Amino acid sequence: MEILIKPLVTEKMTELGDRFNRYGFVVDRRATKPQIKKAVETLYNVSVESVNTMIYGGKIKSRYTKGGIITGKTASYKKAVVTLAEGDSIDFYSNI
Repeated sequence: MEILIKPLVTEKMTELGDRFNRYGFVVDRRATKPQIKKAVETLYNVSVESVNTMIYGGKIKSRYTKGGIITGKTASYKKAVVTLAEGDSIDFYSNI
């Protein structure tokens, strides 16, 4: 099972990383907190203090077209916010 799907690189998560040393990831829905902790520690060579998870339910979206109103729903996913130990950091922009 692939636990970490992708990192969340948004303005809000970047601010949390700078201020509180927290980083966000989109994770598999079946992943548990110990599995997420182990995956982040092995992949990025850091020590994780805590893991907070939340399931983001998708939003209902609609748009108006010539043929009428089209409604749909965005995908739901599980999000993990990982707090790292003092002195550790993750640089998502090193590969660019």
